[in-house]
This record gives sequence, structure tokens and C-alpha cells, in this order.
Amino acid sequence: MPASRSMRLVMSALRCYPRRWRRRHGDEAAEIAALLMRDGTPAWSIAWSYLVGAARARLVTGPRRRLGLAAAALLLAAGSLGAPLALLSSPAPANAANMPHAHAARPRPATPGPARPPRTGPRHGGGLGTPERCGRRDHC
Repeated sequence: MPASRSMRLVMSALRCYPRRWRRRHGDEAAEIAALLMRDGTPAWSIAWSYLVGAARARLVTGPRRRLGLAAAALLLAAGSLGAPLALLSSPAPANAANMPHAHAARPRPATPGPARPPRTGPRHGGGLGTPERCGRRDHC
């Protein structure tokens, strides 16, 4: 009688697996459980192991999960290709996008040279001799 109660415990744990898994592996799992119990493994240990396996089998949804992973991989690939294509189609040269204005690329002399004449023009005081700053830093 204890053997049948032990086997019922294991069979109850096996019923927690999805039907598809039980059709494919149920007989083998019951046979392995019987062999393990005959060798002295406690039935509760075998049942616990099968319950943990059943929980894993239920959490992994099979083909639908694989389809979702494939869709995610395709979206990731499309997104990773979209960024380089957007950079290639940009009308501005690559180095111009990083420079706020053209003066920044000019190297500064190591030793001070002759004084530069003051700038004159519509942006700098209109030619009165002393430059008047316009207050905007984006073009001066």
C-alpha cells in the first residue's frame, strides 16, 4: 500500500505538466520514478522535482514564445539598420554636424602674433573703429 500511495503522489505531480508534454514523456517519467523509488529515492523528492519541472514547462509557452522572440529580433535588426541609414541620408557632412561654428576648427597660435585689426561691419559696430559686440555668441 505505501508503494501505491508514493506512486499516486508522483503521478499527481506528473499531471501538472502540460498535456502535450505528458503525451510525449509521461510514460517514461512514470517509469523513471518507479525505478528511482525502487532504488530508495523518497517519493516526495521525485514528486517535488516533477512539480518544479512542470512549473518550468508551464512558464515557457513554446512556439508562441519563439515567434515573439523572432519578432523582437527583427524589430531590433530594423532599428539598428535605421540609425546608420538616417546618418547616411543626412545632407550635412559628418564633421560639420559636430562643429558649432567654423572658428572652432582654426588652431590657435602657440605664441602671440601681431594684433589683429578690429572687426568692422554690420555685425560689429558698422566701422566706427572700435568693435561693438552684438551680444550673440552663436555667430561672433
